[in-house]
Amino acid sequence: IKMGGCCSGCGKFCKDFRDFAIQGNVMDLAVGLVIGKAFGDLVQSFVNDLLLPPFGLLLGGVAFTNLTIKMHNFAYPKNPPVVLRYGAFIQHFIYLLVVAFGLFCIILLVKRLRESREKQKAQEYTPVPEPSEEIKVLMEIRDLLGAKTEAKA
Repeated sequence: IKMGGCCSGCGKFCKDFRDFAIQGNVMDLAVGLVIGKAFGDLVQSFVNDLLLPPFGLLLGGVAFTNLTIKMHNFAYPKNPPVVLRYGAFIQHFIYLLVVAFGLFCIILLVKRLRESREKQKAQEYTPVPEPSEEIKVLMEIRDLLGAKTEAKA
C-alpha cells in the first residue's frame, strides 16, 4: 500500500499511521469499542425500559424524562420559562451507576480469572529441591568413578 506522496514528512506520517493501524492493539480497541457500545445500549434500555418505569408508577405514573421544574423568566417575561429537566438527569445518573457496577463486576471477574490462572501455573511449576549433603557426596563419587573409567579406556 502506497501512502502519502505529497512530501517526505507526510509520507513518513502515513507510513507510521499504517503501521500503527495494522497492529493488533488497534483491532482489539475497535472490538472493545463495538462491544462497549452494545453494552451501553443494553444498559440504557434496561434503565429506561425496565428499571425506571416501576419507580415512575410509584410516583404517580410519571415518566422520569417528564419530571421538570419550570423557572419563570422574570428578566424577560415575553420569553418562555427555563425548564430544568431533573428527571432526565436522574435517569442518566442511574444509567451511570448501572454501567459502573457492570464494569466493576467485569473487572472483578477478570481479576479472579487471572489469579486462578497464576495459581494454576504456580502449581504446575514445581522447582527441583536442593539435594541434600549425602546426595551431593554421592554425585561427586559418581563423577569421580566416571572420570576414572574414562581414563582407563
